[in-house]
Amino acid sequence: MPIAIGLVSILLLACNTLFWALPLIGLTLVKILAPRTLQPAVLKGLNAIALNWIGFNLWWMRHWLKPSLSASVPDGLSPDKWWLVISNHRSWTDIFMLLMVLHRRVPMPRFFLKTQLIWIPVVGLAFWALEFPFMRRYSREQMAQNPKLAETDRRATERMCQRARHQPIAIFNFLEGTRFAPAKREAQQRHDPHGAYRHLLKPKAGGVAQVLSLLGDRLDGIVDVTISYADPAPSFWRFLCGQEAPVTLTARKLDIPAWMHSAPNHADPQHKERFHLWINALWQEKDRQLDAQLGGATGR
Repeated sequence: MPIAIGLVSILLLACNTLFWALPLIGLTLVKILAPRTLQPAVLKGLNAIALNWIGFNLWWMRHWLKPSLSASVPDGLSPDKWWLVISNHRSWTDIFMLLMVLHRRVPMPRFFLKTQLIWIPVVGLAFWALEFPFMRRYSREQMAQNPKLAETDRRATERMCQRARHQPIAIFNFLEGTRFAPAKREAQQRHDPHGAYRHLLKPKAGGVAQVLSLLGDRLDGIVDVTISYADPAPSFWRFLCGQEAPVTLTARKLDIPAWMHSAPNHADPQHKERFHLWINALWQEKDRQLDAQLGGATGR
């Protein structure tokens, strides 16, 4: 029975994607051909398509999969304001948990994506048309050999921030850069025994620091999200089968300190050091929160 539920879930996800593919492709062609003055209007239309795609997916997930989700959301969120949403990352399921809680409470989200995702049929085209920033995720070795590689990701983030000033946006960022796994945590512990966490991977602050430097004066706040699963090894397939264990999502709204967007350059060494201290303190607090929710158990 769970496998049958999972297969129906995949069918519903595919059918919903194909249904919205035709208007998406049509508007994408218009966006390519339209003069720059019409680009914002076309982007609004693309946002509407994406929000309807998300909305129907959330509808059938709530009624078909009936996930056990306990959520706490702050007051004062609005789809007419600018937000930076940061979260820990455990599973692909995280994305739908975030959307279930924040859909239409914040503007159309933009995620930092790995470049490979652009090749997903229809969805990759949507990511490109909606101007999601694609990150190449170079290794430390590659960056050491060619520091200029970092400029590719910085330019992608800068383009998104420049366009985001013209209409409300919610920028979603999983700061760990990848899904949590015990092996990844242990590798970080071997590299830095004093800087690792129990339930989290180390946050990567560069992208968020750049967003706050470029867009901080436009943002209305930071939404800090902590996601925990009763099962230490959550699975997106198990979620699609309606078998995922209870999920707890806690969101809180943080004001943006003035110093975060007062620095003339996000790459300034003193600014970078101050930001790293801030984000590490936030991550330590998040780790303690997960420790309390999970009864001190570490991920297996």
